[in-house]
Formats: sequence, C-alpha cells, structure tokens
Amino acid sequence: MHSTARVRPAIEADWPRIQKLLSADKLPTSDLSATSARDFLVAEDTSAVVGAVAVERHRDHGLLRSLVVDPASRQSGVGQALVVAAEAVACRDGLASLTLLTQTAAPFFRALGYRDIARADAPASVQASHEFTHLCPGSSICMTKTMTTRTA
Repeated sequence: MHSTARVRPAIEADWPRIQKLLSADKLPTSDLSATSARDFLVAEDTSAVVGAVAVERHRDHGLLRSLVVDPASRQSGVGQALVVAAEAVACRDGLASLTLLTQTAAPFFRALGYRDIARADAPASVQASHEFTHLCPGSSICMTKTMTTRTA
C-alpha cells in the first residue's frame, strides 16, 4: 500500500490530533503543548492528520522525536516520508546531525541510515534535552545521522 499523504508544517490547530496519536502510541507528551506544534511536521491524507514528527533544535544539532503514524496508515510510506521531510528541515536549518531515542523503531531508523551510538556520545546539547534527561528510559536505543547541507 502506498500513501497519498502530504507532509506539511504543523499548525497549532493540529495539536489535538498530534497529541491523540502520540498518546495512543504511549509516546511522551508531558513536555509538549499546542505551541510545540511549531516543531512538528504532519502527514495529512484526505485532510486528516495521519502522522507526525518533530525536530527540536538544540544548538547545532537536532533531536528527532515523536515520530508517530496512525495504525491504519502504517506500512504505506508515511513514516519514511515524515523522516525524509524532517531531515530536509534539519539540513535547511543547518543542523549538523539528528539524534533520536527509540524503544521500538531501531530497525526502521537503521534502514534510513541512522546508526546506533552510546547515549553518552550524543551531542551535549541534545543530552541536556528534557527527552534525554527525564522522558525516555535509559534502555532506549540512541541513534544518530549526520546531516549534509546541499549546495545548488
């Protein structure tokens, strides 16, 4: 199955749906609010938000977090489209890398070029994030990908 979802920047009005998707997948939301929508991209299919991902900037590095896809839209390319779009944002914004923590999606991210690293090897600015310090368990797999800036 291939999705016809369109990826776009989230707006505050998307927050209730993003929060519902995150909560249904038991992803952390305690540090997020409607204003957090500015960090998100959403995948929209037939005017319904079916997925989301956030890129939090931490100095020159990014934290890729909260990748979520509605169960009915999984295995359709929505997750990959969201990650590719998040990477494009990171490159556009000049971020050196994207780092993430995951309990369940390491194989998915490895297939997209992310590599496992020790949590202590993540950029210090990302390690200081609320996600690293309070939200994600120490058993989470830490992964990173170097971003490359494309020149015209």
